[in-house]
Amino acid sequence: MTATTVLMIDMQNSYLADDGVRDALGWPPIWRLPETIDACADLLAAARHQNLRIVYSRSVGSAAGALGSNPRSARLLARRAHRLPRMTVAQKTWNRQIMDALAPAPEDVVLDKTRASLFDYTELEPLLHNFGTRRLIVAGLQTNVCVEATARAALSRNFEVAVPDDAVSTDGPALHHAALNSLRVLYTEVAPWQELLAPGAAWDRAFTTPDYGRDPAYWTETAGSS
Repeated sequence: MTATTVLMIDMQNSYLADDGVRDALGWPPIWRLPETIDACADLLAAARHQNLRIVYSRSVGSAAGALGSNPRSARLLARRAHRLPRMTVAQKTWNRQIMDALAPAPEDVVLDKTRASLFDYTELEPLLHNFGTRRLIVAGLQTNVCVEATARAALSRNFEVAVPDDAVSTDGPALHHAALNSLRVLYTEVAPWQELLAPGAAWDRAFTTPDYGRDPAYWTETAGSS
């Protein structure tokens, strides 16, 4: 059986917190968050039943502060710092923790990251090689940011990559669906998590589905305008 590892991306309490941070930064609520959490929990349970490896990411601030951040992200935070609520150390610590509903098991691995991709500045790649991993299922938040960045990085490292469309979400359906289509075009397998974990799953939709990730109507419109 092909060795598969599940990457559970950034499922942290900060997405549950009603502390005004997302509003202050201009970020809307996560679309279908409760449903996504439930799907991630079911995916994790099924993966553990199959004895698959599970690696969590936990997004944390750079130890170097703003100097270690992406310049544009640091600029946004600086411009909106006056809008951000004051938080205690305890609140910040709670925000960074993995949600209780998706808590890691003792045998799981949790990696802290400071960039969108879980591959950047972490031990993920050697860890996966030590696991003998060939396939990756990338789930969690957010579809068009850390999930997509991690999936693209995995593809560039020659892993087979799948994204469960029911166990990821982001700031609204438009961004969610656009990100999934971008990944489909790169030959990522996109399907409900149960299909990805099914025995003997071929992960061949990218090669068997016409116009995978593309809008078939566009071809008709282009042909009609020429």
